[in-house]
Amino acid sequence: MIEKTIEISGQPVAFKASAAIPRLYRAKFHRDIFKDFAKLEKSSKKKTKSKETDKTEPASQTFDFEPEDLEIFENLAYVMAYHADKSIPTDINDWLDRFDVFSIYQILPQLLELWGLNLSTEVEAKKKLDKLTAR
Repeated sequence: MIEKTIEISGQPVAFKASAAIPRLYRAKFHRDIFKDFAKLEKSSKKKTKSKETDKTEPASQTFDFEPEDLEIFENLAYVMAYHADKSIPTDINDWLDRFDVFSIYQILPQLLELWGLNLSTEVEAKKKLDKLTAR
């Protein structure tokens, strides 16, 4: 289990990643978190051509996310925030209303990193367990 606090609209927001996240996400949104994270990660690494310069620029400098990507991001952020702090509203819209419009590009990389750290921690633990039980 890994926790991180990220500032959104001047407010510190706690996020938590653990083995419970996939279950919480599926229960709340009826979607597969692993597919959604993979889609978000792929979209965040896309490069698009700038119409003005015809040069390829990183996605962080252009707005190339599709509406579904933004909804996935909001859902992921909400579940990770709710997992860290059960006092936040149970309705995602009420939670989002607490913030000004914020850039997905500032928050998304931090959430992807948090999730990646959580997954790598689980893989390392499994490898150590396999070594202990190997004959």
